[in-house]
Amino acid sequence: MQRLVPVGLSAILLCAAMSVMGWPVETVYPEPTTLIKVDGSSTVFPITEAVAEEFQKDTRGSVRVTVGISGTGGGFKKFCRGEIDVQDASRPISSSEMDACRAGGVQFYELPIAFDALTIAVSPLATWVDSITVAELKTMWEPSAQGRVTKWSQVRSTWPDQPLKLFGAGSDSGTFDYFTEAVVGKAKSSRGDFTASEDDNTLVQGIANDKQALGYIPFAYYEPNKKRLKAVSVDGGHGPVSPSRETVENGSYQPLSRPLFIYVSTKSAARPEVKRFVEFYLAQVPVLAPQVKYVPLPPKAYALAGEHFKNGRQGTAFQGGSTVGMKIEELLRREATL
Repeated sequence: MQRLVPVGLSAILLCAAMSVMGWPVETVYPEPTTLIKVDGSSTVFPITEAVAEEFQKDTRGSVRVTVGISGTGGGFKKFCRGEIDVQDASRPISSSEMDACRAGGVQFYELPIAFDALTIAVSPLATWVDSITVAELKTMWEPSAQGRVTKWSQVRSTWPDQPLKLFGAGSDSGTFDYFTEAVVGKAKSSRGDFTASEDDNTLVQGIANDKQALGYIPFAYYEPNKKRLKAVSVDGGHGPVSPSRETVENGSYQPLSRPLFIYVSTKSAARPEVKRFVEFYLAQVPVLAPQVKYVPLPPKAYALAGEHFKNGRQGTAFQGGSTVGMKIEELLRREATL
């Protein structure tokens, strides 16, 4: 009977010993690792990273999953060129991105995976601010504020006459698109004189280290840093509401509650390892999303997403439309009619 021996230093020594004993030896090489490429939103990154880690354990290293952070817009550029298999997105695909995907011959599945409470954050040393209205956020962030609204007191007279230092997402970020549409009224409409980054960890550092700073970050980046940051309650017209799982689920955290997505190339989904990864993702995300401080969807939402993927239901439920103010039940209605 032949004995199968793995490759490695200990295996070499063992093979030598077996050879001396006259035993026939057949060397077994590990199967080549297949690669799944994911890129896009830094907001969705913690969820996908958690799923990828569990998936790689489940496949015992036979599949490698790389997860990049190019921002939602940057990721869609790669996705529509066919460079990645899965796109993390903190907003739905836009009309221009759909055109780019058509031009690149890329068809896709749109799968909602969780909700985020986009968080307004300051340093704990900013003792003067505990809540803020959407109108005041607009005063801070609208294009006409550039070079003009430079102090806290210009936003609310009871706030100190101190410099206002703003931190926010870069222009390739879906968070930038969502925030500007929700607060200013038009996506990408923003003052330009603020510290911008597609990396939310950079924003956390900047806000935490300056008591005059204010910025917006995904809840998953606020929660592990809440000893260094303070979340500011947002008044969307019905009184100040703090970001939390409960306020997202009951629909009261408006307008900064938003759905998150992954997009999967249909060409990539034809590969067995990608198909398995997406099925694993939908099965595991209800457990993993709250672990990284996002709000899971109802079981029905994941069942619908799974049906769409299994049945080859391609395209988007949004057609370039907005998700500002969307509640979980509205997302379900959209997905049910996709």
